[in-house]
Amino acid sequence: MSTARASAADRPSPPGTVVVVGAGLAGAQSVAALRAHGFTGRVVLLGDEGVPPYDRPPLSKDLFTRPEPVWLSADIGVDVGVLADEVRLDDPAVAWRPGTVTTRSGDSLAADAVVLACGSRPVVPPGWGADVLHTAADAERLRRDLGAGVRLVVVGAGWVGSEVAGVAAGAGAHVTVVEAGPAPLARQLGTRVGGLLAPWFADAGVRLLLDSPASSVRPDGVTLGSGEHVPGDVVLAAVGARPATAWLRATLPPDAFDDVGTLRVDARGAVTGVPGLWAVGDAATRPHPVLGRVPGGHWSSALHDPDDTVRALLGLDAGAPHAPYVFSRQLGHDLALFGMPGGDPTVLRGTPGDGAWAAFWTDAVEPGPTDGRAAGTTRDGAATVHAVLLVDSPRDVGAVRKAMNRPAPLVVDLDAAADPAVRLRDALAG
Repeated sequence: MSTARASAADRPSPPGTVVVVGAGLAGAQSVAALRAHGFTGRVVLLGDEGVPPYDRPPLSKDLFTRPEPVWLSADIGVDVGVLADEVRLDDPAVAWRPGTVTTRSGDSLAADAVVLACGSRPVVPPGWGADVLHTAADAERLRRDLGAGVRLVVVGAGWVGSEVAGVAAGAGAHVTVVEAGPAPLARQLGTRVGGLLAPWFADAGVRLLLDSPASSVRPDGVTLGSGEHVPGDVVLAAVGARPATAWLRATLPPDAFDDVGTLRVDARGAVTGVPGLWAVGDAATRPHPVLGRVPGGHWSSALHDPDDTVRALLGLDAGAPHAPYVFSRQLGHDLALFGMPGGDPTVLRGTPGDGAWAAFWTDAVEPGPTDGRAAGTTRDGAATVHAVLLVDSPRDVGAVRKAMNRPAPLVVDLDAAADPAVRLRDALAG
């Protein structure tokens, strides 16, 4: 792999030892990038699940079809046991001070640089008694407990909740999804687009209760704010995740964190004001030249961020920025989301409920009500794209990914973007 290098005069001295905290996709990619870019020093990897790195998205999407984790050593060829000098899969970091990482076993490890790839933890509000789906062990437990005739109550109609609802219903479970908001995925995609997904639940045999906050969540069911009790044999809390960074609060300045605990980093992953400390994946919120600050939590961040962060750590030239990418298979449909949507989209392409369709979020002045294009736009009908959602359109994924990852902002003609008669790749050409 060829790497453009900064001049020798500008390049910092390479660290002697790098400790990578987290043995998920971001951690494994950090180890791989260190070796790919020629680092010959000592690499230590710390994990907390006791198993080698694996890919998390299949835990929900393929809950019943993949009973074993998708190990990264086989899936993408990253074997941390070969690449790292020391791998501790069940000895996570519990404290950091400049030059030192302390592990749960009490060991203090010397570290010239630390890459925080510590991922996230599922949110479980105080007093809730419910399962979660975040680890391979969680998935194994759900497979054991779910099946034909089992009553499953899912709290939350986000990515994971919707995916599990679909696969569980397909396995014969009686599924109810309880959502506090007005639509599925409203927080991620906006109320308008989320509302277009709601019919999928009934089509898949899933009962969906919207505007139904839970007042009590127990292993035998959920009581709603309305007083209705929804009984269940299995209850799954799927109301989001937060970065696993609480252990750093004691030694990092408060302004190193945003309001959900994600670390604020520069464009290449350096934690602001803390020399020798880097963060990638779920643990980091980093700026993008078009999209603004992009929070962690995107699978693509864990896949791609480590390479550029390691380049910076080693004093190498920057790689190209990439747009966040989320893929979801739920309730018989495929969704691919690129970029950072905000509110309702500017353009709808195609007819939801009648084959493939797409949504564009742009900097157009205001969205039109129902006609698929913007009521008022900038630059004579052209607008900069902030996000694209593809629904049941897998053949367009490659073209949109390439367009969203161009060095310059993606600008589209809104009429062309809204017209299904125009090939999407042509609409993206500007």
